[in-house]
Amino acid sequence: MDESAQISAEMILIMGALLVLVIVAGGFIFNISQQIATSIGNVLNTARDSTINRM
Repeated sequence: MDESAQISAEMILIMGALLVLVIVAGGFIFNISQQIATSIGNVLNTARDSTINRM
């Protein structure tokens, strides 16, 4: 009985740690994707403005 309780507690701790890691990694990935989207938007705006000025 004692061993199964120990295993359950360890599994809960492992699952909690994995959940924290997934949330932190998701935050980093979200920030990186937003930075990439902003950079692409800036490039497109610059290209559009350059094309309009050439006309």
